[in-house]
Amino acid sequence: MTEQAVIDAMSNALFTIILSATPPLAMGLAVGLIVAIFQTVTSIQEQTLAFVPKIVAVMVALIFFGPFILGNIISFFRQMVTNMQYFVVPM
Repeated sequence: MTEQAVIDAMSNALFTIILSATPPLAMGLAVGLIVAIFQTVTSIQEQTLAFVPKIVAVMVALIFFGPFILGNIISFFRQMVTNMQYFVVPM
């Protein structure tokens, strides 16, 4: 197993993680910003008001982007299984 194989595997893993986590995080960030602006404009200082819309938005994002996220994870897994001979050192 070469150092380049490890670097490639780790970079692919990090890219898959970032690509899979971006849609729900972006949706939560956008909804959180909208709720924060709404709270500022209306002078409502309730801390728990921001949680429910963000949770709902993240769940909707997971439902909507679920096939995309699952496809990325399955593609990464298939790539790792296909290249397994480069990662396992024979005894």
